[in-house]
Amino acid sequence: MARGWTSIVAALLLGSVAGMSWASRDYFTQEQREQLTKVQTVLVEVLALTDKGAGDAAPLAEVVVRRMADLGYTVVTSGAQPHDVVVKVKCEQRKTWEGTSTMGSDADLPDSPSRTWKGPACQLTYVLGGAKIKWQKEVRTDFEDAVAAAQKANADDPGLYAMTRLKERLEQYDFPVRLAAEWGQADRLLKLLDASGTNQLRKLKIISLLGEMLADEAMPKLKEALKDKNLAGQAAEAMGSIGKDGIPILIDILQTSKDPELQAAAAKGLGHVGGLHGDPRIIPPLLQMLDAPGIDIRVQTEIAWALGKLPDKQSVEPLFALDRKLQKIRTDDPLVKKLKEAVFWAIKQCYTEDQYS
Repeated sequence: MARGWTSIVAALLLGSVAGMSWASRDYFTQEQREQLTKVQTVLVEVLALTDKGAGDAAPLAEVVVRRMADLGYTVVTSGAQPHDVVVKVKCEQRKTWEGTSTMGSDADLPDSPSRTWKGPACQLTYVLGGAKIKWQKEVRTDFEDAVAAAQKANADDPGLYAMTRLKERLEQYDFPVRLAAEWGQADRLLKLLDASGTNQLRKLKIISLLGEMLADEAMPKLKEALKDKNLAGQAAEAMGSIGKDGIPILIDILQTSKDPELQAAAAKGLGHVGGLHGDPRIIPPLLQMLDAPGIDIRVQTEIAWALGKLPDKQSVEPLFALDRKLQKIRTDDPLVKKLKEAVFWAIKQCYTEDQYS
């Protein structure tokens, strides 16, 4: 395994894998899953609502149509035309709350509908076979009061100003790759990952989504991504989510890399494997590195979290030993506090009466 990777920009997308659970898609029937993986023709319906009523949705629709087409979908705008799925985008000057449609921890993500936001927002969802699916994303402007924002910008029409800013957000927000992942279309994402015009930030998001999808077919590409210093961290985490095949590679990164960020990503990946697959092979190397000489505190923290995700009695004494050491440290350093929290949580997971009865 190559050494000396430099710092990783994957931090731009931290929380993606941890914040979402692909299990939240379990409400699909087998027939629906099969339909979604075959989606090719998409009907796009866009609505623009201002304080004056329905506005011109054409500029917003142009963005949605173009961006879906860029991902290789055939896009239609008339319900009379044959289509596999309907993508709906409702943009409002003042958002109307429709209730939480996301499930579990998905509701905490930045692009999930906000209960408190009342300003300009676009809500994105889709309909399959006439049934609205429990998938909903939301983009918002950086201002909540469109009237005040328009006045500050010397714009005459607050509604038009809000729609213009929301159009910019739809240009920035990568809803097409999120929909492709939601529909289980790993092949489409892998093709985009390989495309020469795909920028680094988009590649990072695709890798994260492939991990969430548990896409076994992505493993070869993730191994290849480990050679790219800018993608390696996210690839390591995704490999841990996908399956056991990545364990030897992640262990090697943890033990041999000189880059703390990549080591931390590898530890996090091993934690994903432990939580999802319960493979005990992750425990010895994690314990070996838990308090190794010169270990970076960020790596220690991820190792502690990982050990807690697969409770094992082997972990108890090393965790207690590290905890005793940490209790002697009096500091306001946030990194130390995070390590203490991780160790305390891991001990609670591993030190249970049933393990010693």
